[in-house]
Amino acid sequence: MAKPKIGLALGSGGARGLAHLGVLSSLHKHQIEVDMIAGSSMGALVGSFYAAGHDVATMKKVAKAFKRRLYADYTVPKLGFLKGDRVRQLVHAYTFGKPIEELQIPLGIVACDLQTGEKIVFRKGSVSDAVRASISIPGIFIPQRLDGRLLVDGAVVDRIPVSVVKDMGADIIIASDVSRVRKTETAVHIFDVIMQSMDILQNELVRHQTIAADIMIRPSLETYSSSSFANIEEMISAGEEATNRMISKIRKEIENWEGS
Repeated sequence: MAKPKIGLALGSGGARGLAHLGVLSSLHKHQIEVDMIAGSSMGALVGSFYAAGHDVATMKKVAKAFKRRLYADYTVPKLGFLKGDRVRQLVHAYTFGKPIEELQIPLGIVACDLQTGEKIVFRKGSVSDAVRASISIPGIFIPQRLDGRLLVDGAVVDRIPVSVVKDMGADIIIASDVSRVRKTETAVHIFDVIMQSMDILQNELVRHQTIAADIMIRPSLETYSSSSFANIEEMISAGEEATNRMISKIRKEIENWEGS
């Protein structure tokens, strides 16, 4: 009997995007196979590692060993504070230098053309270039110049890329939304100002947007900052717990599809 193709849409959210690891962990433990992934910003970063064949345990180790200062390649601020070269090198290494079309799991990476406002979806070509474009938070990272375009964070146009996995051929779409704004956030750095401003804007967009996912997973992340990597284990656990609560619903969606 044919089984449905399951697509996973991983949303943006800065450091909170590490909760996606918990989502992936729960799906794996419950033997729910992901057939395709689309990601914006941190969702693109996490999705690229998983699509390259890394298991969640390995990805957790990488996340816990992550030191922002080692990957923050500051530059004279003109278009952004960070060049993003070190992040690109990290992605290149962990995706084995493969193009998107050769990854183990089909992957779509979302970025935004700053000059036209167009949503750009990468389905082939350099993984590291596409992820670098997708994480280019305006004002923080220098926009990525690629194929004559000036590209910024995919979350500017599509924070939770459900439509992308649908276009990729998914029969059942699971979305992971990590956009919950930290209500008591105190801005102590320009990064905090930019990230919190984007969070508020995009949280409003998501709230008023109809997101056509079959399953929407929303980890409880209100107490965590999008610019802090200090609570990695807690955020991963939040993602896993939220997904565990949705497993029966996911199984029902699969059963209903098979019976249709």
